[in-house]
Amino acid sequence: MALNSTIYKVELQVSDMDRHYYATHALTLARHPSETEERLMVRLLAFALYAEDRLEFGKGISDEDEPALWRKAYTDEIEQWIEVGQPDETRIRKACGRSRQVVVINYGGNAAEIWWNKNASALARNKNLTVLDIPVATVAELVALLQRGMRLQALIQDGQLQLMNDADAVAVEPFKRMAAAELVS
Repeated sequence: MALNSTIYKVELQVSDMDRHYYATHALTLARHPSETEERLMVRLLAFALYAEDRLEFGKGISDEDEPALWRKAYTDEIEQWIEVGQPDETRIRKACGRSRQVVVINYGGNAAEIWWNKNASALARNKNLTVLDIPVATVAELVALLQRGMRLQALIQDGQLQLMNDADAVAVEPFKRMAAAELVS
């Protein structure tokens, strides 16, 4: 018998002072049985960091053609492709060819460091790629916020994010391993 996904309902209020984006999002996150709580919370963190009206979650970890999150233009062109974890370098290269902007949010401590050391030189060729690292301790704090029904506020200012519920707050300061070149429209 196959296990079902666990559904999480999230009301996420985003106040991004860096981008002047302010909105409340009603999100439904499906956690596949093989997905960890850490990955689920990093996906939610990615949404908070890059929140926009057209940003949406991909089909999940079982789908090779979709990222964890993406934003498409009204013409169906992929504007932003967001991966979490340590994706294969070939997958990232393909994403860079398909999307205007690609972001990898790397987490996992030593495994994240090993992944970066193995792939850094190949990834450097992708001018539209940004790679962020989230410290292990921060991911553990994010998991402590996890509930089946969550009301969270995300406050972003000067590149730092505070993710809060009624009782706790987690400070997130992603470490930028690599920044995409500024795109000229």
